[in-house]
Amino acid sequence: MVSFDLNKISWYYIKSQGKRIIKGDIMAKKSFAVIGLGRFGESVVRELIEQDADVLVIDKDPDRIAKLSKIATHAVTLDSTQELSLKEVGINSVDHVVVSIGKDLQSSIMTTLVLKELGVKRVTVKAQNDDHAKVVEKLGADEIIQPEKQSGKRLASRIVSDNILDFIDLNDSHSFIVVNATEKIVGSTIINLDLRNKYNINIVAIRREGDIIIPSAETTLVSLDSLLLIGANQELNKFNTWLKK
Repeated sequence: MVSFDLNKISWYYIKSQGKRIIKGDIMAKKSFAVIGLGRFGESVVRELIEQDADVLVIDKDPDRIAKLSKIATHAVTLDSTQELSLKEVGINSVDHVVVSIGKDLQSSIMTTLVLKELGVKRVTVKAQNDDHAKVVEKLGADEIIQPEKQSGKRLASRIVSDNILDFIDLNDSHSFIVVNATEKIVGSTIINLDLRNKYNINIVAIRREGDIIIPSAETTLVSLDSLLLIGANQELNKFNTWLKK
């Protein structure tokens, strides 16, 4: 299967065109929890909050909780390996939980196990190494990430919207994103969409049935197309919101 390599694309774009970017948007209000508020976890929380998501933050360290309690929807100091404690805060009603516990692999593994046993819909785990990743995968983690491969901001921007398949920031104001072509734009040509004039964003490429297409003005979008877009975060958010309405 052919896919967009956004890391390579963004590097090429910065080198050859100059800096530009974008973020995800909330199409349907989902609830999130972030367990473990180190540097990675905090970056996930701040990006989710910036995108107006409901976020429960959990950590054993009261100082870390105090730091984010003013911006998070809910903030709780507890041991996430304790099933009863997680039940009491209603973790099983959260749509998506990110386990970003730092170097304490045992706590990360036990927390993942408890979350899956409680029936949490989706669990993403930050893995410290390949062995850690293998263990949590066997425990049922829905997604495993390693910080050197994916930033917290990128993760948050992707998980907050069902329609954003990938995201990478180019600077503080511009990004690349990959989105699905919804029914709203299927059948439209690039020129009729007129995204450059309406949102000042560009369709760089289209992934269609395993092929990568560089679109012309007359290219017609079809079902299951994935679009690689580049533009300002604010404008990308506006377009993604419109796309999902």
